[in-house]
Amino acid sequence: MSSSDIFISETIGTAVLILLGGGVCAAVTFKRSKAFNAGWVAIAFGWGFAVLTGAYIAAKSGAHLNPAVTIGVAIKGGIEWNQVPVYLAGEMLGAMIGAVLVWITYYGQFQAHLSDPEVLADHTGEEGLVDQSAAPSAGPVLGIFSTGPEIRNVVQNLATEIIATTVLVLSILTLGLSDNGKGVGVIGTLLVALVVTGIGLSLGGPTGYAINPVRDLGPRIVHALLPLKNKGGSDWGYAWIPVVGPLIGGAIAGGIYQVAFA
Repeated sequence: MSSSDIFISETIGTAVLILLGGGVCAAVTFKRSKAFNAGWVAIAFGWGFAVLTGAYIAAKSGAHLNPAVTIGVAIKGGIEWNQVPVYLAGEMLGAMIGAVLVWITYYGQFQAHLSDPEVLADHTGEEGLVDQSAAPSAGPVLGIFSTGPEIRNVVQNLATEIIATTVLVLSILTLGLSDNGKGVGVIGTLLVALVVTGIGLSLGGPTGYAINPVRDLGPRIVHALLPLKNKGGSDWGYAWIPVVGPLIGGAIAGGIYQVAFA
């Protein structure tokens, strides 16, 4: 498989993953959405189905859709290390494209939400426009694009992301690689989607379970760049945790596999 095949497959698959995953976050967040306040269970299942759909689309490349998975598979020996940058580039680009597509899909809802006095009051303490020069660290629509902790504690937040990602990547590695040696097979893809749903339900409460560096960083960059009035800040002070934590978790999972299962 050529580098261009890997890049295109991972880009499209990750774009669909973020479109559907970010889409369920938007659907639950916006008052002018039919799924408003559907709750955490809807989000967990929405992300599980997002993984399922994106992974089937990107089956040609092994459907990593996640740098943590790529690192774990490389440590296991499923891909060559010189292919890792190609996977990561496709995943990052796809994540950003998916975030833009969420914005387009919910364009009217974004405008209505960010002009709602009650929404703005929740994030400023008073009715009226958000002062961009003193914007809160996490704006009123940031949760549609990226994750954030319920309790800000660097050690706990980082540990949560490491633990959850280790579970994800280890489950992928122990399911076995497909015939092309680069990812799980058809049934394995369904099982991984169920694992992601389970992680969301069981371990997602503290941080929103990024478990994927580009799932958080790509959309967070898009949030910072989009021309959204009153969007507030992108919380860059927290942004390193959902990147570093999953990468460490992926590496740990690869190491556990080599020690315990290889």
